[in-house]
Order: sequence, then C-alpha cells, then structure tokens
Amino acid sequence: MNATVTEARSVVVEREFAHAPDKLWRALTQPHLIEEWLMKNDFAPVVGHRFNLRGDWGGVLDCEVLAVEPGRVLSYTWNFTHEDSDYDLRSVVTFTLTPTAAGTHLRMEQAGFRPDQKQAFGGAKVGWQQFLGKLEDVVARGA
Repeated sequence: MNATVTEARSVVVEREFAHAPDKLWRALTQPHLIEEWLMKNDFAPVVGHRFNLRGDWGGVLDCEVLAVEPGRVLSYTWNFTHEDSDYDLRSVVTFTLTPTAAGTHLRMEQAGFRPDQKQAFGGAKVGWQQFLGKLEDVVARGA
C-alpha cells in the first residue's frame, strides 16, 4: 500500500431517519429528488454510469457510479478539478442504509482526502451535514 492511500482521510456522517430504507433510497437515486437536497445532476443508479453534479456555485463534479445495491448501498466517485488552480479532489462517496426499528440508519462516507486538502475536508464536514439535513426534509415531505 502506498503512502497516499494510507494517509487519505474520510468524512463520515451518520444519521437516523424515521423512514423506511426504500423512501430514503428513492431520494438518493431519483435525479429530481437528488437536485432538491444535493445538486443538479444527470444521475442514474447503474454501475458504470458517468454523471455530473452541478453546484449553485458554478462548479461541476465528475462522477461515476461504482456500486448499487438497492435499498442498501450506493457508491460513486466525487471528483472535482479547478482549472485556475492545482486543486484536484479525487474521492468516493458511499451511502450505506441499515434498517432499524425506528426507520433507517444512514452512513455517508466521503473517502480520499489527501492530508494537504484541509479546506476541502473541512468543507465536506460542514457540507454533508447541510446536505443530509435537506435530504431529511425531502424524505419527510414524502417525495
């Protein structure tokens, strides 16, 4: 194993939802719902599908679906390169859904931050809390 892999950092956010895994899965995989809590996109829950996430801030993330286990696991690359700098984030986002007595336990992990990417790492820690708060609203609305 090389040092860059060993030193990579992850942001992990875990949250309980008072909704069944299938409701959460819909919000994680339906493009119009993803847009409501995350970003505009051309997502499809198909391994190998390449898609973009387009932020309100003008940035575009290049992504590829890596794993799809309906109602259980969704994973995709989350890559962002900024032309005007040497900013280059190559990471993987994985959502893991576990049924609970009260609904669903969601674990989101974004892995692959290099030690020198402190700003991106800090931004992801804050950003994912906000994204998952919006996800909660979308699911609660019964979307």
